[in-house]
Amino acid sequence: MRLPLLLACATLLFIGPSQADETCMSPYMAKITGQEDLVYVWTLGVDGVGDGQDKLVTVDVNPASRQYGTVIHSLSVGGRHEAHHSGFTDDRRFLWAGGLDSSKIFVFDIYSNPARPRLHKVIDDFVSASGGVIGPHTHYALPGRMLLSGLSNNKDKGGRTALVEYSNSGDYIATHWIPDQAPPDSLFSGADGYGYDVRALPRLNVMVSSSFTGHDNYMAPLSEVVSSPERLAKFGNTMVVWNLHTRQPQQVLEVPGAPLEIRCAWDPSHNYCFTTTALTSKLWLVAMDAKRRWHATAVADIGDAAAMPLPVDISISSGDDQLWVNTWNDGTTRLFDIRNPNAPKQVYQLKIGEQVNMVSQSWDGKRLYYTSSLLANWDKTESASGEDLQYFKAYHWNGKALEPQFSIDFHQQKLGSPHQMRLSAYALYGVRPQPAAITVEVSP
Repeated sequence: MRLPLLLACATLLFIGPSQADETCMSPYMAKITGQEDLVYVWTLGVDGVGDGQDKLVTVDVNPASRQYGTVIHSLSVGGRHEAHHSGFTDDRRFLWAGGLDSSKIFVFDIYSNPARPRLHKVIDDFVSASGGVIGPHTHYALPGRMLLSGLSNNKDKGGRTALVEYSNSGDYIATHWIPDQAPPDSLFSGADGYGYDVRALPRLNVMVSSSFTGHDNYMAPLSEVVSSPERLAKFGNTMVVWNLHTRQPQQVLEVPGAPLEIRCAWDPSHNYCFTTTALTSKLWLVAMDAKRRWHATAVADIGDAAAMPLPVDISISSGDDQLWVNTWNDGTTRLFDIRNPNAPKQVYQLKIGEQVNMVSQSWDGKRLYYTSSLLANWDKTESASGEDLQYFKAYHWNGKALEPQFSIDFHQQKLGSPHQMRLSAYALYGVRPQPAAITVEVSP
């Protein structure tokens, strides 16, 4: 079957009844819109904390459950790999989770027993199969495939990297190197070849990727990175617009200051995405004009850039009217009104903890979940305010303020440092939660 037809068929196949989800999922996955039951937390192992291994931690988040607000399962994967990001396959049967240091990819079976994921497969050929890409970051569902964005390469461990495709069964398919020379039609000539996140807009036949820094920087202590002009010069300053079907780069956009997470609008009439820049603390709009050319524009400041708040994760509402923006260094989440995407306005903020990284928002916008860990060598080790350093926190958004629901101290529970989250629901797999309490199971 030709690829454009395959993509169109997949879009039709995955429209249907659904139960619960966050708003950053691939458009090739079902939109699940009710109450989520579980959150899977990909967690960094910490020396001296529990078994010290990276692990997938399952938290019960359904208020109707007896185990609400508790950890009900923990599955260790052996060793520390710099656990970072994860993503479901398009059928939501498997969760892929990567290690930025080892470049191993851990594939978890979610559908057999959603409350107790099991390790299905370890992909350890990412570097050799891809032709030298290291640091698998975003795990993004395409029809029958997973698209992985790399952060670095094994030649010089700098920022030059690629997008890598695997089949859902874990077989390598292709490597698409991020351009270090701008395509002929690009409006900006300063391509750097760096990578970080990737998102698809199938109706426009477009993918958009962003950029960060290489292994030599993200595995170094943060104090060394920010104090070194040489290291700071090795951060990405570009985004790339790709042809989704051919996987060919079409444009390189100038976005100074390391553009990180990309969140694209859901409305079919909204041809734009947002990103934030970690080093310059700005909110950027990446939008298509009437001639189908893409442009990147800084549209708002995020806190005080001089204080280096360090914007990290962002979450767009399903109605394209609000955008949550986390700033790691000051532990704050901020809400922007984006009804006018060219002029976002901050309307709310709350300090979540001493540091904050990821935010996952339910489809209805009523529930938000936060985790704290950024990178093992960047995380804070002391809290001046006495607040939790490594946590999972749940909030209810009442339309005006975030209301705390529960908090789990991951270090106190000897689990490690929580990074990225993925939401799930029992109904997705045709099962119901067990009425009895679920015991914690830690597998070596």
